[in-house]
This record gives sequence, C-alpha cells and structure tokens, in this order.
Amino acid sequence: MLDRKEIEHDVVDFPPGLQPMLLRAHGFRGATVPALAIDGRRVQGTLRISRALEEIVPEPALFPADPDLRRRVEEAERWGDATYQPIPRRIFRWALTKSGSLRSHLAAGSGFPLPRVSGAIALPLTMYFARISGADDNRIRADLAALPALLDHVDRLIADGVLGGDQPNAADFQIAPTTGVLLSFPQLRPLIEGRPAAAHADRFGDESPVQLPQEWLPSEWLPPS
Repeated sequence: MLDRKEIEHDVVDFPPGLQPMLLRAHGFRGATVPALAIDGRRVQGTLRISRALEEIVPEPALFPADPDLRRRVEEAERWGDATYQPIPRRIFRWALTKSGSLRSHLAAGSGFPLPRVSGAIALPLTMYFARISGADDNRIRADLAALPALLDHVDRLIADGVLGGDQPNAADFQIAPTTGVLLSFPQLRPLIEGRPAAAHADRFGDESPVQLPQEWLPSEWLPPS
C-alpha cells in the first residue's frame, strides 16, 4: 500500500517472537505487526493502516469511489483480516511446536546464531504463540478442511470484480499476501496452483515469498487437491 501511494519508507523486520517487546520499545501500544510510524502517528493493523494512508495521501485511492463497490471491498478486506489471514499464521505456529528443523530454519533465516541451538531454545516461545493463537491439533485440522472453501471465496471475489481490478485496492493488498504465504507451504501448493487466487497472489503479493523447506503436515489431514 505504501508503494501504491508512492510513500517513501523504510522497512524494519523484527526477530520472530520479539515483536511485542520491540514494538513497545518503539512507542507502539499494541503487540502486533504490521505497525506504521507516519505523519506523527503510530498505526497498527492493516485495516487501520489502509485508512490512515487514504487520509494522508488520498490519491491513488485504496478504495473505489462507487459506494456499493467500496462496501464490498471493505467487507472483503475485513474477511481477509479476520478469517483468511489467521489460517497460515496458526498452521505455521503449530508446525513450529512440532518440528525442530523448522524452528532451526526460521532461526537461520532470521539471523540468529547457532540456528539449531536457537531453534531448540525457542520451543517454549513457539508453544506460547501457538497457544494464544488457538493452534492445537483440532484447530489445524479444521483450518485445513476449511481451506478449499476459503480459496473458493477468494476466486469468487475475483470473478465479481471485488479483487484483481485495474486499480489495486485495500482488499487486494490484504488478501493476496495471505494466499502467497499459503503457497509457500509445499503441501498446500497443489490446492492453490491454477486457481485465480494464485494468479492474484502473484500480481499483488510478495515478489519473493519464502519457500518452506519441508513437509510437516500429516498427509491424512490435507484436503484433496
């Protein structure tokens, strides 16, 4: 969204698990990212950020001028934030509690020294984040079972013109990165590739998504592709 608004900015990546403490050290009240310091204010969460950016730099707009289409874009943005985005977050946090090699991979990618040792030390922290996300076995099985229907919903939003139009909107920037994260899970790619949602993620998501190195989801939990 910042690029869309042509707002110059610096990106600061916090080490995984330390963002609540570091955010407060930087003057933010909440414990979650994304967090934006701009125009003398601190804003957290994509829904608040999209509206703050629209206020600060009105053009190019992140929301359509047509009232009905704007309502549908706002509904899609809220759905992406509340329903769709938590799915890969829960899956990943759950997996970190189960896989030492995945914790080591995350530690190495985050620049921690001695990744295998750092990964082992991080187990209690990953268990904490999984617990506050409700990421237990039953929830992850339910998330995986629900995933095809969620992807169908993204495809319908594209077909209806809510997503993927000539002018990118806030819902595009909310939903496409989540699909991109799901594509980074090797076992979930077959569920997504070839869908309009996958092309949407390529267009509006991260240009270089991280690819996770292994398969760690129980095969019997995966929905048919």
